[in-house]
Amino acid sequence: MKRFTELYMELDASNRKTAKLSALKRYFDEVSPADGAWAVFFLAGNRIKRPVKLKDFREWAGAACGFPLWMVEECYNHVGDLAETLALLLADGTCSADAADRPLHRVVEEDIAPLRDMEPAQQRQRIESIWSSMDSESCFIFNKLITGGFRVGVSRTLVCAALADLAQVEPAVMAHRLMGTWQPTPSAYSALFSGDDSSNQSAKPYPFCLAYPLDEDSKAKLGDVSNWQIEWKWDGIRAQLIKRGGEVMIWSRGEEMITEQFPEVVEAAAFWPDSVVLDGELLAWDGDQPAPFSELQRRLGRKTVSSRLRKEVVAVFMAYDLLELGGEDLRTLSTAERRAKLEAWAANLPEDAFRLSPLIEADSWEGMASLRESSRRRHVEGLMLKDKTAGYHAGRTKGDWWKWKVAPYTVDAVMVYAQQGHGRRAGLYTDYTFSVWQEDQLIPIAKAYSGLSDAEIRKVDRWIRQHTLDSHGPVRVVEPELVFEIAFEGINQSKRHKSGIAVRFPRILRWRIDKFAKDADTLDSVRALLMVDS
Repeated sequence: MKRFTELYMELDASNRKTAKLSALKRYFDEVSPADGAWAVFFLAGNRIKRPVKLKDFREWAGAACGFPLWMVEECYNHVGDLAETLALLLADGTCSADAADRPLHRVVEEDIAPLRDMEPAQQRQRIESIWSSMDSESCFIFNKLITGGFRVGVSRTLVCAALADLAQVEPAVMAHRLMGTWQPTPSAYSALFSGDDSSNQSAKPYPFCLAYPLDEDSKAKLGDVSNWQIEWKWDGIRAQLIKRGGEVMIWSRGEEMITEQFPEVVEAAAFWPDSVVLDGELLAWDGDQPAPFSELQRRLGRKTVSSRLRKEVVAVFMAYDLLELGGEDLRTLSTAERRAKLEAWAANLPEDAFRLSPLIEADSWEGMASLRESSRRRHVEGLMLKDKTAGYHAGRTKGDWWKWKVAPYTVDAVMVYAQQGHGRRAGLYTDYTFSVWQEDQLIPIAKAYSGLSDAEIRKVDRWIRQHTLDSHGPVRVVEPELVFEIAFEGINQSKRHKSGIAVRFPRILRWRIDKFAKDADTLDSVRALLMVDS
Protein backbone atom coordinates (compact mmCIF):
# COMPACT_ATOMS: atom_id res chain seq x y z
CA MET A 1 0.00 0.00 0.00
CA LYS A 2 2.88 2.34 0.78
CA ARG A 3 4.33 1.92 -2.72
CA PHE A 4 0.96 2.68 -4.30
CA THR A 5 0.57 5.66 -1.98
CA GLU A 6 4.02 6.94 -3.04
CA LEU A 7 2.96 6.60 -6.68
CA TYR A 8 -0.22 8.59 -6.04
CA MET A 9 1.69 11.37 -4.29
CA GLU A 10 4.26 11.49 -7.09
CA LEU A 11 1.55 11.70 -9.75
CA ASP A 12 -0.39 14.31 -7.80
CA ALA A 13 2.68 16.50 -7.33
CA SER A 14 3.46 16.93 -11.03
CA ASN A 15 1.70 18.47 -14.01
CA ARG A 16 4.28 17.19 -16.49
CA LYS A 17 3.13 14.31 -18.67
CA THR A 18 6.66 12.92 -19.01
CA ALA A 19 7.13 12.85 -15.23
CA LYS A 20 3.81 11.06 -14.72
CA LEU A 21 4.70 8.54 -17.44
CA SER A 22 8.08 7.81 -15.86
CA ALA A 23 6.49 7.33 -12.43
CA LEU A 24 3.92 4.90 -13.84
CA LYS A 25 6.57 2.87 -15.67
CA ARG A 26 8.76 2.60 -12.55
CA TYR A 27 5.80 1.45 -10.48
CA PHE A 28 4.53 -1.18 -12.94
CA ASP A 29 8.08 -2.44 -13.46
CA GLU A 30 8.61 -2.97 -9.71
CA VAL A 31 5.34 -4.28 -8.24
CA SER A 32 3.87 -7.75 -8.13
CA PRO A 33 1.18 -8.74 -10.67
CA ALA A 34 -1.39 -8.80 -7.85
CA ASP A 35 -0.69 -5.18 -6.90
CA GLY A 36 -0.16 -4.07 -10.50
CA ALA A 37 -3.57 -5.40 -11.51
CA TRP A 38 -5.42 -3.30 -8.96
CA ALA A 39 -3.27 -0.25 -9.70
CA VAL A 40 -4.19 -0.49 -13.40
CA PHE A 41 -7.85 -0.93 -12.45
CA PHE A 42 -7.99 2.22 -10.33
CA LEU A 43 -5.69 4.43 -12.40
CA ALA A 44 -7.63 3.60 -15.58
CA GLY A 45 -10.71 5.19 -14.04
CA ASN A 46 -12.52 2.16 -12.65
CA ARG A 47 -13.97 1.96 -9.17
CA ILE A 48 -15.19 -0.78 -6.87
CA LYS A 49 -18.75 -0.81 -5.58
CA ARG A 50 -18.88 1.39 -2.49
CA PRO A 51 -18.99 -0.97 0.54
CA VAL A 52 -20.25 1.51 3.16
CA LYS A 53 -22.63 4.45 3.30
CA LEU A 54 -20.79 7.76 3.08
CA LYS A 55 -22.82 9.25 5.94
CA ASP A 56 -21.73 6.39 8.21
CA PHE A 57 -18.14 6.78 7.00
CA ARG A 58 -18.19 10.46 7.95
CA GLU A 59 -19.75 9.77 11.35
CA TRP A 60 -17.24 7.07 12.23
CA ALA A 61 -14.29 9.26 11.25
CA GLY A 62 -15.70 12.14 13.30
CA ALA A 63 -16.25 9.92 16.33
CA ALA A 64 -12.73 8.47 16.03
CA CYS A 65 -11.21 11.93 16.38
CA GLY A 66 -13.86 13.46 18.67
CA PHE A 67 -15.74 15.69 16.20
CA PRO A 68 -19.52 15.82 15.62
CA LEU A 69 -20.88 15.19 12.13
CA TRP A 70 -21.69 18.86 11.48
CA MET A 71 -18.04 19.79 12.08
CA VAL A 72 -16.86 17.06 9.71
CA GLU A 73 -19.27 18.40 7.07
CA GLU A 74 -18.00 21.94 7.59
CA CYS A 75 -14.40 20.79 7.20
CA TYR A 76 -15.39 18.91 4.04
CA ASN A 77 -16.94 22.07 2.57
CA HIS A 78 -13.62 23.87 3.03
CA VAL A 79 -11.25 21.07 1.97
CA GLY A 80 -13.38 19.91 -0.95
CA ASP A 81 -12.29 16.25 -0.94
CA LEU A 82 -13.94 13.82 1.49
CA ALA A 83 -11.07 11.33 1.60
CA GLU A 84 -8.55 14.11 2.30
CA THR A 85 -10.82 15.71 4.90
CA LEU A 86 -11.15 12.49 6.88
CA ALA A 87 -7.44 11.70 6.57
CA LEU A 88 -6.54 15.15 7.96
CA LEU A 89 -8.93 14.70 10.88
CA LEU A 90 -7.67 11.19 11.60
CA ALA A 91 -4.02 12.17 11.34
CA ASP A 92 -4.05 13.69 14.81
CA GLY A 93 -3.36 10.61 16.90
CA THR A 94 -5.68 8.18 15.14
CA CYS A 95 -3.40 6.94 12.35
CA SER A 96 -0.23 5.06 13.09
CA ALA A 97 2.99 6.97 12.70
CA ASP A 98 4.87 3.79 11.77
CA ALA A 99 2.30 1.63 9.99
CA ALA A 100 3.04 -1.84 8.68
CA ASP A 101 2.94 -2.02 4.91
CA ARG A 102 0.18 -4.20 3.50
CA PRO A 103 0.18 -4.84 -0.24
CA LEU A 104 -2.45 -3.00 -2.25
CA HIS A 105 -4.22 -6.19 -3.33
CA ARG A 106 -4.60 -7.36 0.27
CA VAL A 107 -6.06 -4.01 1.32
CA VAL A 108 -8.65 -4.21 -1.48
CA GLU A 109 -9.45 -7.93 -1.30
CA GLU A 110 -9.10 -8.59 2.44
CA ASP A 111 -9.93 -5.23 4.03
CA ILE A 112 -12.37 -3.45 1.68
CA ALA A 113 -14.25 -6.21 -0.18
CA PRO A 114 -15.48 -8.08 2.96
CA LEU A 115 -17.07 -4.86 4.27
CA ARG A 116 -20.01 -5.36 1.88
CA ASP A 117 -21.18 -8.43 3.81
CA MET A 118 -20.90 -6.86 7.28
CA GLU A 119 -23.43 -5.09 9.46
CA PRO A 120 -22.72 -1.38 10.12
CA ALA A 121 -21.36 -2.05 13.61
CA GLN A 122 -18.92 -4.63 12.22
CA GLN A 123 -17.97 -2.29 9.40
CA ARG A 124 -17.18 0.47 11.85
CA GLN A 125 -15.03 -1.76 14.02
CA ARG A 126 -13.10 -3.05 11.03
CA ILE A 127 -12.56 0.38 9.46
CA GLU A 128 -11.39 1.93 12.74
CA SER A 129 -8.91 -0.92 13.06
CA ILE A 130 -7.62 -0.28 9.53
CA TRP A 131 -7.29 3.46 10.17
CA SER A 132 -5.21 2.79 13.27
CA SER A 133 -2.88 0.48 11.32
CA MET A 134 -2.05 3.01 8.59
CA ASP A 135 -0.01 6.17 8.42
CA SER A 136 -1.77 9.39 7.41
CA GLU A 137 -0.94 9.20 3.68
CA SER A 138 -1.98 5.54 3.35
CA CYS A 139 -5.15 6.36 5.26
CA PHE A 140 -5.88 9.05 2.67
CA ILE A 141 -5.55 6.52 -0.18
CA PHE A 142 -7.64 3.96 1.71
CA ASN A 143 -10.38 6.57 2.10
CA LYS A 144 -10.12 7.33 -1.64
CA LEU A 145 -10.71 3.68 -2.49
CA ILE A 146 -13.69 3.49 -0.12
CA THR A 147 -15.40 6.67 -1.36
CA GLY A 148 -14.75 5.95 -5.03
CA GLY A 149 -13.36 9.42 -5.75
CA PHE A 150 -10.00 8.23 -7.05
CA ARG A 151 -8.69 10.95 -9.36
CA VAL A 152 -5.07 11.86 -9.68
CA GLY A 153 -4.70 13.65 -13.02
CA VAL A 154 -3.81 10.51 -14.96
CA SER A 155 -5.78 9.54 -18.03
CA ARG A 156 -6.50 6.01 -19.19
CA THR A 157 -4.45 6.86 -22.29
CA LEU A 158 -1.38 7.64 -20.17
CA VAL A 159 -1.73 4.37 -18.24
CA CYS A 160 -1.94 2.51 -21.56
CA ALA A 161 1.15 4.34 -22.81
CA ALA A 162 3.17 3.31 -19.73
CA LEU A 163 2.10 -0.32 -19.96
CA ALA A 164 2.64 -0.37 -23.73
CA ASP A 165 6.19 0.93 -23.32
CA LEU A 166 6.99 -1.82 -20.82
CA ALA A 167 5.33 -4.49 -22.98
CA GLN A 168 6.97 -3.08 -26.15
CA VAL A 169 3.70 -2.87 -28.06
CA GLU A 170 1.75 -0.02 -29.61
CA PRO A 171 -0.49 1.95 -27.20
CA ALA A 172 -3.54 1.02 -29.32
CA VAL A 173 -2.76 -2.68 -28.77
CA MET A 174 -2.54 -2.16 -25.01
CA ALA A 175 -5.76 -0.13 -25.04
CA HIS A 176 -7.51 -3.06 -26.71
CA ARG A 177 -6.13 -5.51 -24.14
CA LEU A 178 -7.69 -3.38 -21.40
CA MET A 179 -11.09 -2.96 -23.07
CA GLY A 180 -14.29 -4.58 -21.87
CA THR A 181 -14.67 -6.53 -18.64
CA TRP A 182 -10.97 -6.60 -17.74
CA GLN A 183 -10.56 -8.14 -14.31
CA PRO A 184 -7.84 -6.97 -11.86
CA THR A 185 -6.25 -10.38 -11.32
CA PRO A 186 -2.55 -11.38 -11.42
CA SER A 187 -3.14 -13.54 -14.51
CA ALA A 188 -4.96 -10.71 -16.34
CA TYR A 189 -2.13 -8.33 -15.46
CA SER A 190 0.53 -10.75 -16.67
CA ALA A 191 -1.45 -11.26 -19.89
CA LEU A 192 -1.01 -7.55 -20.65
CA PHE A 193 2.68 -8.27 -21.24
CA SER A 194 2.41 -11.75 -22.75
CA GLY A 195 2.00 -10.72 -26.38
CA ASP A 196 -0.82 -13.20 -26.91
CA ASP A 197 -4.05 -11.40 -27.76
CA SER A 198 -6.05 -14.42 -28.88
CA SER A 199 -7.94 -14.73 -25.59
CA ASN A 200 -8.92 -11.09 -25.68
CA GLN A 201 -10.62 -11.02 -29.04
CA SER A 202 -13.93 -12.80 -28.60
CA ALA A 203 -15.79 -10.46 -26.27
CA LYS A 204 -13.89 -7.20 -26.31
CA PRO A 205 -14.70 -4.08 -28.30
CA TYR A 206 -12.04 -1.97 -29.96
CA PRO A 207 -10.93 1.36 -28.48
CA PHE A 208 -13.27 4.04 -29.82
CA CYS A 209 -12.17 6.65 -32.34
CA LEU A 210 -13.12 10.11 -31.03
CA ALA A 211 -13.57 13.53 -32.60
CA TYR A 212 -12.45 17.05 -31.75
CA PRO A 213 -14.92 19.96 -31.74
CA LEU A 214 -14.57 22.02 -34.91
CA ASP A 215 -13.43 25.57 -34.17
CA GLU A 216 -13.13 28.47 -36.59
CA ASP A 217 -9.36 28.10 -37.08
CA SER A 218 -9.70 24.42 -37.95
CA LYS A 219 -12.69 25.06 -40.20
CA ALA A 220 -10.58 27.41 -42.31
CA LYS A 221 -8.05 24.59 -42.91
CA LEU A 222 -10.48 21.86 -43.98
CA GLY A 223 -9.83 22.28 -47.70
CA ASP A 224 -12.25 20.95 -50.28
CA VAL A 225 -15.52 19.53 -48.96
CA SER A 226 -15.11 16.48 -51.24
CA ASN A 227 -12.16 15.30 -49.10
CA TRP A 228 -14.48 14.56 -46.19
CA GLN A 229 -17.02 11.87 -45.43
CA ILE A 230 -19.84 13.77 -43.76
CA GLU A 231 -22.69 12.32 -41.71
CA TRP A 232 -25.21 13.51 -39.17
CA LYS A 233 -23.99 13.61 -35.58
CA TRP A 234 -26.56 11.33 -33.98
CA ASP A 235 -27.86 12.11 -30.50
CA GLY A 236 -27.86 8.68 -28.93
CA ILE A 237 -25.50 6.25 -27.21
CA ARG A 238 -22.20 5.55 -28.93
CA ALA A 239 -21.73 1.78 -29.10
CA GLN A 240 -19.99 -1.12 -30.80
CA LEU A 241 -22.13 -4.03 -31.97
CA ILE A 242 -20.14 -7.28 -31.97
CA LYS A 243 -21.07 -10.65 -33.49
CA ARG A 244 -18.42 -13.26 -32.67
CA GLY A 245 -18.68 -16.96 -31.93
CA GLY A 246 -22.42 -16.88 -32.52
CA GLU A 247 -22.88 -14.39 -29.68
CA VAL A 248 -24.08 -10.78 -29.98
CA MET A 249 -22.69 -8.13 -27.64
CA ILE A 250 -23.28 -4.38 -27.39
CA TRP A 251 -20.65 -2.24 -25.66
CA SER A 252 -21.08 1.43 -24.82
CA ARG A 253 -18.23 3.91 -25.17
CA GLY A 254 -17.91 3.79 -21.38
CA GLU A 255 -17.04 0.06 -21.71
CA GLU A 256 -20.32 -1.03 -20.22
CA MET A 257 -22.06 -4.03 -21.75
CA ILE A 258 -25.62 -2.92 -22.52
CA THR A 259 -26.75 -5.92 -24.57
CA GLU A 260 -29.80 -6.71 -22.43
CA GLN A 261 -31.23 -3.21 -22.79
CA PHE A 262 -31.65 -3.53 -26.57
CA PRO A 263 -33.10 -7.00 -27.28
CA GLU A 264 -34.49 -6.08 -30.73
CA VAL A 265 -30.98 -5.14 -31.90
CA VAL A 266 -29.63 -8.45 -30.59
CA GLU A 267 -32.43 -10.36 -32.32
CA ALA A 268 -31.68 -8.65 -35.63
CA ALA A 269 -27.92 -9.28 -35.38
CA ALA A 270 -28.43 -12.95 -34.46
CA PHE A 271 -29.00 -13.74 -38.17
CA TRP A 272 -25.92 -11.88 -39.41
CA PRO A 273 -22.73 -13.58 -40.57
CA ASP A 274 -20.23 -14.14 -37.76
CA SER A 275 -17.06 -12.19 -36.94
CA VAL A 276 -18.25 -8.63 -37.51
CA VAL A 277 -17.81 -5.46 -35.41
CA LEU A 278 -19.76 -2.27 -36.15
CA ASP A 279 -19.31 1.19 -34.70
CA GLY A 280 -22.43 3.28 -34.47
CA GLU A 281 -25.14 4.87 -32.39
CA LEU A 282 -28.08 3.42 -30.47
CA LEU A 283 -31.13 5.61 -31.07
CA ALA A 284 -34.78 5.78 -30.13
CA TRP A 285 -36.62 5.78 -33.45
CA ASP A 286 -39.90 7.38 -34.42
CA GLY A 287 -41.18 6.80 -37.96
CA ASP A 288 -38.44 7.95 -40.30
CA GLN A 289 -36.23 9.88 -37.86
CA PRO A 290 -34.70 9.69 -34.39
CA ALA A 291 -36.80 10.42 -31.33
CA PRO A 292 -35.45 12.82 -28.66
CA PHE A 293 -32.69 11.45 -26.43
CA SER A 294 -35.04 11.66 -23.44
CA GLU A 295 -37.00 8.77 -24.95
CA LEU A 296 -33.88 6.60 -25.19
CA GLN A 297 -33.13 7.31 -21.53
CA ARG A 298 -36.19 5.28 -20.59
CA ARG A 299 -34.29 2.19 -21.80
CA LEU A 300 -31.14 2.77 -19.79
CA GLY A 301 -30.20 1.07 -16.54
CA ARG A 302 -32.71 -1.76 -16.98
CA LYS A 303 -31.86 -5.43 -16.68
CA THR A 304 -34.89 -6.35 -18.77
CA VAL A 305 -36.99 -4.38 -21.24
CA SER A 306 -40.70 -5.13 -21.22
CA SER A 307 -42.66 -5.72 -24.43
CA ARG A 308 -44.64 -2.58 -23.64
CA LEU A 309 -41.49 -0.43 -23.41
CA ARG A 310 -40.17 -1.98 -26.63
CA LYS A 311 -43.30 -0.77 -28.39
CA GLU A 312 -43.27 2.67 -26.77
CA VAL A 313 -39.54 3.29 -27.37
CA VAL A 314 -38.38 1.60 -30.56
CA ALA A 315 -34.59 1.21 -30.61
CA VAL A 316 -32.33 0.93 -33.66
CA PHE A 317 -28.59 0.66 -34.23
CA MET A 318 -27.34 3.31 -36.65
CA ALA A 319 -24.09 1.94 -38.11
CA TYR A 320 -21.44 4.30 -39.50
CA ASP A 321 -18.22 2.26 -39.45
CA LEU A 322 -17.05 -1.33 -40.00
CA LEU A 323 -14.13 -2.31 -37.76
CA GLU A 324 -13.95 -6.05 -38.30
CA LEU A 325 -15.27 -8.40 -40.98
CA GLY A 326 -14.69 -12.14 -41.20
CA GLY A 327 -12.30 -11.85 -38.26
CA GLU A 328 -10.09 -9.31 -40.07
CA ASP A 329 -9.24 -6.05 -38.29
CA LEU A 330 -10.09 -3.25 -40.75
CA ARG A 331 -9.02 -0.27 -38.65
CA THR A 332 -5.87 0.44 -40.67
CA LEU A 333 -7.93 0.88 -43.84
CA SER A 334 -8.99 4.39 -44.83
CA THR A 335 -12.37 5.82 -43.92
CA ALA A 336 -13.45 5.58 -47.58
CA GLU A 337 -12.39 1.92 -47.83
CA ARG A 338 -14.17 0.95 -44.60
CA ARG A 339 -17.31 2.76 -45.76
CA ALA A 340 -17.32 0.88 -49.09
CA LYS A 341 -17.02 -2.45 -47.25
CA LEU A 342 -19.78 -1.41 -44.82
CA GLU A 343 -22.17 -0.53 -47.64
CA ALA A 344 -21.45 -3.80 -49.46
CA TRP A 345 -21.90 -5.84 -46.27
CA ALA A 346 -25.16 -4.11 -45.29
CA ALA A 347 -26.69 -4.06 -48.78
CA ASN A 348 -29.07 -6.97 -48.22
CA LEU A 349 -29.77 -6.59 -44.51
CA PRO A 350 -33.36 -5.91 -43.38
CA GLU A 351 -33.91 -2.59 -41.62
CA ASP A 352 -35.72 -4.06 -38.59
CA ALA A 353 -33.45 -2.67 -35.87
CA PHE A 354 -30.56 -1.68 -38.12
CA ARG A 355 -29.88 1.44 -40.15
CA LEU A 356 -26.93 2.57 -42.25
CA SER A 357 -25.90 6.12 -41.45
CA PRO A 358 -26.52 8.13 -44.64
CA LEU A 359 -23.78 10.26 -46.18
CA ILE A 360 -24.45 13.97 -46.65
CA GLU A 361 -23.55 15.68 -49.89
CA ALA A 362 -23.07 19.38 -50.66
CA ASP A 363 -21.08 21.33 -53.25
CA SER A 364 -19.50 23.70 -50.72
CA TRP A 365 -18.98 24.33 -47.03
CA GLU A 366 -21.64 27.04 -47.27
CA GLY A 367 -24.11 24.43 -48.52
CA MET A 368 -23.04 22.06 -45.74
CA ALA A 369 -23.55 24.81 -43.16
CA SER A 370 -27.06 25.31 -44.50
CA LEU A 371 -27.81 21.59 -44.05
CA ARG A 372 -26.39 21.77 -40.53
CA GLU A 373 -29.00 24.38 -39.61
CA SER A 374 -31.70 21.72 -40.00
CA SER A 375 -30.13 19.56 -37.27
CA ARG A 376 -32.63 20.20 -34.51
CA ARG A 377 -35.58 19.52 -36.78
CA ARG A 378 -33.98 16.16 -37.54
CA HIS A 379 -33.25 15.50 -33.80
CA VAL A 380 -29.48 15.37 -34.43
CA GLU A 381 -26.65 17.39 -32.88
CA GLY A 382 -24.95 18.62 -36.04
CA LEU A 383 -22.45 17.06 -38.44
CA MET A 384 -19.53 14.63 -38.27
CA LEU A 385 -16.59 15.27 -40.61
CA LYS A 386 -14.27 12.31 -41.27
CA ASP A 387 -11.11 12.50 -43.34
CA LYS A 388 -11.60 9.97 -46.16
CA THR A 389 -7.92 8.96 -45.99
CA ALA A 390 -7.71 8.45 -42.21
CA GLY A 391 -7.59 5.12 -40.42
CA TYR A 392 -9.64 4.27 -37.34
CA HIS A 393 -7.36 5.29 -34.46
CA ALA A 394 -7.80 4.89 -30.71
CA GLY A 395 -8.90 8.07 -28.93
CA ARG A 396 -8.53 11.54 -30.46
CA THR A 397 -6.16 12.48 -33.28
CA LYS A 398 -6.58 16.09 -34.32
CA GLY A 399 -7.50 16.51 -37.94
CA ASP A 400 -9.00 13.06 -38.63
CA TRP A 401 -12.50 13.38 -37.13
CA TRP A 402 -14.34 16.63 -36.34
CA LYS A 403 -17.71 17.19 -34.71
CA TRP A 404 -19.47 20.30 -36.02
CA LYS A 405 -22.31 20.72 -33.58
CA VAL A 406 -25.24 23.09 -33.98
CA ALA A 407 -25.21 26.18 -31.77
CA PRO A 408 -26.71 25.50 -28.31
CA TYR A 409 -29.94 26.95 -26.91
CA THR A 410 -29.40 30.03 -24.75
CA VAL A 411 -31.45 31.87 -22.13
CA ASP A 412 -30.80 34.68 -19.67
CA ALA A 413 -31.46 33.50 -16.12
CA VAL A 414 -31.14 34.82 -12.56
CA MET A 415 -28.93 33.17 -9.94
CA VAL A 416 -31.01 32.23 -6.87
CA TYR A 417 -28.91 29.58 -5.02
CA ALA A 418 -25.19 28.91 -4.61
CA GLN A 419 -23.13 26.09 -3.17
CA GLN A 420 -19.41 25.61 -2.64
CA GLY A 421 -17.48 23.45 -5.07
CA HIS A 422 -15.04 20.65 -4.38
CA GLY A 423 -11.47 19.83 -5.33
CA ARG A 424 -9.58 22.87 -6.62
CA ARG A 425 -12.74 24.95 -6.15
CA ALA A 426 -13.20 24.06 -2.51
CA GLY A 427 -14.06 27.06 -0.35
CA LEU A 428 -15.50 29.01 -3.28
CA TYR A 429 -19.14 29.25 -4.29
CA THR A 430 -19.08 27.82 -7.80
CA ASP A 431 -22.26 25.70 -8.14
CA TYR A 432 -25.26 27.86 -9.01
CA THR A 433 -28.99 27.41 -9.53
CA PHE A 434 -30.67 29.64 -12.12
CA SER A 435 -34.29 30.73 -12.49
CA VAL A 436 -36.53 32.50 -14.99
CA TRP A 437 -39.70 34.52 -14.47
CA GLN A 438 -43.23 33.19 -14.32
CA GLU A 439 -45.27 36.34 -13.78
CA ASP A 440 -43.68 37.76 -10.60
CA GLN A 441 -42.07 34.50 -9.41
CA LEU A 442 -38.64 33.06 -10.18
CA ILE A 443 -38.82 29.38 -11.17
CA PRO A 444 -35.59 27.27 -11.16
CA ILE A 445 -34.73 25.70 -14.52
CA ALA A 446 -31.07 24.65 -14.33
CA LYS A 447 -27.94 24.13 -12.25
CA ALA A 448 -24.54 24.93 -13.68
CA TYR A 449 -20.97 25.06 -12.40
CA SER A 450 -18.81 25.64 -15.47
CA GLY A 451 -18.17 28.49 -17.84
CA LEU A 452 -16.70 31.25 -15.67
CA SER A 453 -13.03 32.19 -15.45
CA ASP A 454 -11.20 31.94 -12.11
CA ALA A 455 -11.27 35.72 -11.77
CA GLU A 456 -15.04 35.81 -12.38
CA ILE A 457 -15.58 33.00 -9.88
CA ARG A 458 -13.76 34.98 -7.19
CA LYS A 459 -15.87 38.08 -7.91
CA VAL A 460 -19.11 36.08 -7.83
CA ASP A 461 -18.00 34.33 -4.64
CA ARG A 462 -17.45 37.69 -2.89
CA TRP A 463 -20.82 38.91 -4.08
CA ILE A 464 -22.58 35.77 -2.81
CA ARG A 465 -21.06 36.13 0.65
CA GLN A 466 -22.22 39.76 0.82
CA HIS A 467 -25.74 39.13 -0.53
CA THR A 468 -26.87 35.95 1.20
CA LEU A 469 -30.51 36.01 2.34
CA ASP A 470 -30.67 32.56 3.95
CA SER A 471 -28.86 29.21 4.19
CA HIS A 472 -30.14 25.63 3.93
CA GLY A 473 -27.22 23.44 4.93
CA PRO A 474 -24.44 24.07 2.39
CA VAL A 475 -26.80 25.97 0.04
CA ARG A 476 -27.04 29.76 0.21
CA VAL A 477 -30.12 31.65 -0.91
CA VAL A 478 -28.91 34.85 -2.56
CA GLU A 479 -30.52 38.09 -3.60
CA PRO A 480 -31.97 37.60 -7.10
CA GLU A 481 -29.85 40.19 -8.87
CA LEU A 482 -27.14 38.54 -10.99
CA VAL A 483 -28.05 37.53 -14.55
CA PHE A 484 -26.13 34.91 -16.56
CA GLU A 485 -26.49 33.61 -20.09
CA ILE A 486 -27.03 29.85 -19.84
CA ALA A 487 -26.43 27.44 -22.71
CA PHE A 488 -27.76 23.89 -23.04
CA GLU A 489 -27.87 21.22 -25.72
CA GLY A 490 -31.48 20.09 -25.45
CA ILE A 491 -34.78 20.73 -23.75
CA ASN A 492 -37.63 18.35 -22.95
CA GLN A 493 -40.85 18.35 -20.99
CA SER A 494 -40.52 16.94 -17.48
CA LYS A 495 -43.07 16.03 -14.82
CA ARG A 496 -40.32 15.85 -12.18
CA HIS A 497 -39.46 19.55 -12.28
CA LYS A 498 -41.55 22.46 -11.03
CA SER A 499 -40.84 24.33 -14.26
CA GLY A 500 -42.21 21.45 -16.32
CA ILE A 501 -39.01 21.28 -18.37
CA ALA A 502 -35.58 19.67 -18.16
CA VAL A 503 -32.51 20.98 -19.96
CA ARG A 504 -29.53 18.90 -21.05
CA PHE A 505 -25.87 19.76 -20.31
CA PRO A 506 -26.43 23.29 -18.93
CA ARG A 507 -23.40 25.55 -18.60
CA ILE A 508 -22.64 29.26 -18.19
CA LEU A 509 -21.75 31.20 -21.34
CA ARG A 510 -21.20 34.60 -19.74
CA TRP A 511 -22.05 36.86 -16.84
CA ARG A 512 -24.54 39.46 -18.13
CA ILE A 513 -23.35 42.46 -16.14
CA ASP A 514 -25.28 44.58 -18.65
CA LYS A 515 -28.65 43.20 -17.54
CA PHE A 516 -30.90 43.53 -14.50
CA ALA A 517 -32.90 40.65 -13.01
CA LYS A 518 -36.09 42.01 -14.54
CA ASP A 519 -34.53 41.54 -17.99
CA ALA A 520 -34.16 37.76 -17.61
CA ASP A 521 -36.20 35.39 -19.77
CA THR A 522 -39.63 34.06 -18.85
CA LEU A 523 -40.67 30.47 -18.44
CA ASP A 524 -42.96 30.87 -21.45
CA SER A 525 -40.04 31.95 -23.64
CA VAL A 526 -38.00 28.95 -22.44
CA ARG A 527 -40.91 26.57 -23.10
CA ALA A 528 -41.18 28.05 -26.59
CA LEU A 529 -37.79 26.44 -27.32
CA LEU A 530 -39.57 23.09 -27.22
CA MET A 531 -41.09 24.05 -30.54
CA VAL A 532 -37.93 25.32 -32.22
CA ASP A 533 -37.32 23.51 -35.51
CA SER A 534 -39.93 20.89 -34.60
